[in-house]
Amino acid sequence: MKFGVSMFATDRSATPAEVALLAEQIGFDAFWVSEHSHMPLTTDFPLADEVPREYAAMLDPFVALAAAATVTSSIRIGTAICILPQHDPINCAKAVASLDHLSGGRMVFGVGAGWNAPEMQNHGSRLADRFKIMRERVEAMRVLWDNEVAEYHGEFVDFDPAWQWPKPIQPGGPPVLIAGAHPNVLKRVARYGDGWLPVVIPEANSMSENRMTPIDDFERQVVELRSLCADTGRAPPVIVASSADMSEPTLDRLRTLEIDSVTCRLSSADFATVQRELEGFAPLVS
Repeated sequence: MKFGVSMFATDRSATPAEVALLAEQIGFDAFWVSEHSHMPLTTDFPLADEVPREYAAMLDPFVALAAAATVTSSIRIGTAICILPQHDPINCAKAVASLDHLSGGRMVFGVGAGWNAPEMQNHGSRLADRFKIMRERVEAMRVLWDNEVAEYHGEFVDFDPAWQWPKPIQPGGPPVLIAGAHPNVLKRVARYGDGWLPVVIPEANSMSENRMTPIDDFERQVVELRSLCADTGRAPPVIVASSADMSEPTLDRLRTLEIDSVTCRLSSADFATVQRELEGFAPLVS
């Protein structure tokens, strides 16, 4: 089992370049950044009384990962997550392919459907349509990555034959990992994803439903997901779990499941603080 790190990279935090470089030097497998384009003042934030500033201050994830890719050579770079219903799929396909090209094939594309209705509405998407939009945009992006001449015709994405380069270095494009704890997330992974990006927590709480996965449920769902993929002829799914609990009992349970990677979460803080956190996690990869 490998270990990666993730952060909300903001205008006040350590830079993606310096964090990714140190993470690579320590031996972490992946560096992930998150995304929110903005926070409407009407946002109903589900995890606290007020929206934390970093939710409105995140760097563009593709710009952040480009900075990380430039100073590193082996660590994987990824979005955890890109809120895909808020992106034009043609532009997004270009950005992801460009990152894969510039990084030498190290890009991992984590996507989610989003939760913030006003934010999504400002991008022209309805919250009720978000899962359909996400699927069509993944499918359309894969068509652009895979074909010299690409076209896609769906309910939410529609374009006639077109060229688009660069193509990703990874055959078929970067792995697409689908985030979430929605009841249908496993079916979505088996249908059109390459893997799952859950947030795993020790036990259920009042805020976790449809957002985070208690570890008891996670153990069952890993088995279910692998079975679903096998039944549909898909490759075994990549499973990357984000967890704030790095205790040995939890890590032992995750190792038993033989998942691919666990992501350690870093603060949106200055470099000295993030450096101490990275060094604290270093024994995991030694």
